[in-house]
Amino acid sequence: MRVPAPVLALLLALPFPAWAQDAAFQRCLAAMQPQAAARGIDAASFARYTADLQPDPTVLPLLDAQPEFTTPIWDYLAGLVDDQRVADGRAMLATHRDLLARLQGEYGVDPATVVAVWGVESDYGRVTGKRPLRVSLATLACEGRRQAFFRGEFLALLSLLQAGDLADPQLTGSWAGAFGQTQFIPTTYARIAVDGDGDGRRDLVASIPDALASTANYLVRAGWTADQPWGYEVKLPAGVDASLAGRTQRRPLADWIARGVTRVDGTALASSSTPSALLLPAGREGPAFLVFGNYDAIYAYNAAESYALAIATLADRLRGGSGIVTAWPTADPGLSRAQRKDLQSLLLARGHPIGQADGMVGIATRQAIAVEQQRLGMQPVDGRAGQRILDALRAAAGPAPLPASTAFALPAAYPALLHSPSPTTRKALKKMHEVPGLALGKFQGLDALLVDTPLAKAAVSLFGGQVVSFVPSGQEDVFWLSPLRAALPTPIRGGTPVCWPYFSRQGQANDVPAHGFVRTLSWQLVAARREADGTLELELEPPPLQDLSLRLRMQLRIGRTLEQRLVTQNTSGQPVRFTEALHNYFRVADVEQVRIEGLEGQPFLDKNDGGNRHVQQGEWNLHDPRDPGRADRLFPGAGGSYRLFDPGLRRRIDLQVSDGRTAIVWNPGEAGAARMADVGPHWRQFVCLEAGNAGPDVVELAPGATHTLVQTISVAPLL
Repeated sequence: MRVPAPVLALLLALPFPAWAQDAAFQRCLAAMQPQAAARGIDAASFARYTADLQPDPTVLPLLDAQPEFTTPIWDYLAGLVDDQRVADGRAMLATHRDLLARLQGEYGVDPATVVAVWGVESDYGRVTGKRPLRVSLATLACEGRRQAFFRGEFLALLSLLQAGDLADPQLTGSWAGAFGQTQFIPTTYARIAVDGDGDGRRDLVASIPDALASTANYLVRAGWTADQPWGYEVKLPAGVDASLAGRTQRRPLADWIARGVTRVDGTALASSSTPSALLLPAGREGPAFLVFGNYDAIYAYNAAESYALAIATLADRLRGGSGIVTAWPTADPGLSRAQRKDLQSLLLARGHPIGQADGMVGIATRQAIAVEQQRLGMQPVDGRAGQRILDALRAAAGPAPLPASTAFALPAAYPALLHSPSPTTRKALKKMHEVPGLALGKFQGLDALLVDTPLAKAAVSLFGGQVVSFVPSGQEDVFWLSPLRAALPTPIRGGTPVCWPYFSRQGQANDVPAHGFVRTLSWQLVAARREADGTLELELEPPPLQDLSLRLRMQLRIGRTLEQRLVTQNTSGQPVRFTEALHNYFRVADVEQVRIEGLEGQPFLDKNDGGNRHVQQGEWNLHDPRDPGRADRLFPGAGGSYRLFDPGLRRRIDLQVSDGRTAIVWNPGEAGAARMADVGPHWRQFVCLEAGNAGPDVVELAPGATHTLVQTISVAPLL
């Protein structure tokens, strides 16, 4: 039975001293001493580890309030398998690549699954629990409905402390006794933990190698089979018998195929006799999954379907998958942690004393939500943090005014520089020492630095300092360049325009050019070198604008990937606020078939709707029912990790951004393109996915300080 929030709040407020004086607790501890002795815990150790214990009554209601069993599955997965956890997990895969590869060789468990367990259990070591383990386990060993179980865990904890596996008697963890990077309970720790770093100790608290190796060992001991999937989302035929669903109702995969089950995209499954089970975690109208033996191994880690699906689907996302396709059967979807923080910020703005906007929905947040639900006339008034209350509070708040940025006057030298050629000539290039693979020439009529190495070909227009082509070896061009572009000095439509020191005309008067000064000036190459692997490093600058308080340099690394850095320095004696963007025009086969991952659930400002705020529902595509066929969306506070899937060109473009808090997605659509002379019928062939700092994400630079916006572009085939 789920404990109602008011009752839970009352229990959590019980006076502590009343428990401290409870002689029954002390008698319970004393009664465990013979059992401890039977486990090899000497009397002195037992006395030392129990002498200071006082029970904690606040753990008792939690026995019946575990989120795996009390939270709707769409809420549970929305918080655990969100874009932030995916991005962090991919970073952990890269950071611990060698360790994970070694563990895969030793145990046969793939890196994504191990890291997914780590991410769900402790958010990659960030959230390991704050409750004193000895206190929680001793309390549960003496009170509540599972005393025998927790008595075993308490004594196992004392054994680990006496043996030296655990050094700190004040160790903290979850209310139920799980602790460390991957949240083992003491008996599991004693039975399964291994020494992954070779230091002679099994330390799942401070040693990442020990924790991840122990997780792999646990899965293997639970029946994990190497190189086999956990399962996958499927599509059911009409009229399928839902009574056949259930993790323990195994049938040969061929039997499900005979019943008309296919992959979720409608493609056929490969027939086999592999035992498999059908899961319908939200009933016939929600997502459906076929699962195999490896799903059971994950399930064994924490026996709850929602938990096992969180691990499995997070692992899929870490491998590059797009997540669950079928919508959950609810009109009020769950919220990611970023959305929960946004909801809490709106509640704080309305005066609710809920503490910090941290994405953790506790009693204070639920009570505040209930107040707002009642005020807005919403039903039910249940205090649930869902999409409906978030949308309602956002709508009530209205469009937020954008923070001010410095208003830049048109530099006096700008009109003359607009028609000045670049100082970079073949002669100037020779004086810098010849760099193999770098030349000066023409690219589609533009004066450009031309890169040609075994790793990639590229072109950087001197006008605008603009990357207009990047072709990794064996691939097609990443960028679109308009075949209808106007003569210079009209800005070049395509490639990667540099918008600086303002984006659009944010904070500016109408007498300055849109998107800044430097995209219509000729840049010069100031440094170039070739790395040992063939990657070329180039550094370019726009002409100096003497009455501008900022200076800009651009650094390029052109190899297997394209890395671009905009380095801005404040040369004045006053703080300066500016906006910026790298306005990428990615070439696609047909923008109507493209989808972008990494923006799900993110709030955005819609220029096509007067700058009003909305929320991205699912992955971005051009078929949003609210405003189909076009897009001009600015996503403040975006995650910085985006993937563009192009089935027409059978490739995926990855965009990784650091120190760029804003993502912008733009395509004018057919009607808008018809009004643009340099786009016209070619609107289908590109989508702009831009990295920047714009809208609310204004950069403030102190005198003498620098800021660096970095984007890295890579390409992979779609399999």
